[in-house]
Amino acid sequence: MKFRELLLSDSATNMSKPGTSIGKGQEKNGDIELKFFELHDLKAATDNFSPDNKLGEGGFGPVFKGQLPDGQKIAVKRLSTQSRQGISEFKTEALLIAKLQHRNLVRFLGCCVEDEEKMLVYEYMPNKSLDYFIFDESRRSLLDWKKRHEIIIGIARGILYLHQDSRLRVIHRDLKASNILLDEDMNPKISDFGTARIFSGNQDEANTLRIVGTYGYMSPEYALAGLFSVKSDVFSFGVILLEIISGKKNRISYNSDSPPNLIRQAWELWNDGKAFELIDPTIVDSCPSEEALRCIQVGLLCLQVNAGDRPTMSSVLFMLSNEATIPSPKQPLITPHSDLGTTETTPSSINEVTITVLDGR
Repeated sequence: MKFRELLLSDSATNMSKPGTSIGKGQEKNGDIELKFFELHDLKAATDNFSPDNKLGEGGFGPVFKGQLPDGQKIAVKRLSTQSRQGISEFKTEALLIAKLQHRNLVRFLGCCVEDEEKMLVYEYMPNKSLDYFIFDESRRSLLDWKKRHEIIIGIARGILYLHQDSRLRVIHRDLKASNILLDEDMNPKISDFGTARIFSGNQDEANTLRIVGTYGYMSPEYALAGLFSVKSDVFSFGVILLEIISGKKNRISYNSDSPPNLIRQAWELWNDGKAFELIDPTIVDSCPSEEALRCIQVGLLCLQVNAGDRPTMSSVLFMLSNEATIPSPKQPLITPHSDLGTTETTPSSINEVTITVLDGR
């Protein structure tokens, strides 16, 4: 079976046999409609995938900027021939995000499956990703407190949609600053659904032997036992929230001489009544102290060791948007567990791991 037919007939997406054509470059099956781009059109749009149009590269492969004949700008994710997990992630992302529509999710335009090429096409995000701004000394001052708070709320709304308000219950599993894209108005859009999982019915959690994600954003139960749920995404959101407020990356290092990671720093300042010191110096003068402290407290609640102690995203949004009473957080996991390092480096580990490590550069 050709890959294009396999993509359309994947039983995991509740689709049966390849459907009928509904117009040039489009095919429909069940409640999923996929637009298929022609390879020669994407080559023309990206100037034959010119290095000058390369936006970046991840585990999936390189991403290129392009422009269609009607003037629409696009981003093209091109599956790397060396990517072992690329085909699985390609199918997951294409079939999953085709069902999802929300202002805080990146818009999927279609895919290309031709010859040996497999590509995903998205709307182009002119302001790149969140990490491009908040972790750069010269650019983070461009995001004032008002805009950072709007980004926090926008990300929370996008995750709530995935967890509760969409037709599917989706666990992203790799939420991080680099997967939050920014449009022309600096509105946040969640991207990269290649490792996402769908929950059905009343399912609350699942277990996997293949752990995917990024250490600095990964919940303890997922990193150590492969157990994931909506609360795993809540943990990742808590890290992103603290990073947006502080302008610092939650770096994970096993060197005892390294400075404390962001979670530990946030907890110690909060516990000492000095949480305001966590705020990025470039915005501290214009930052409403009560609103900022509320965000930090919510962030720490999202980082609780026990998943059951973390709030749902609906509760997170309520606490961020209202002057409601917020529970006091317990101490989060502030020291990287030694098992976490073993999981990645030991070939005989029970877990098959695809993980990005955040260390000091």
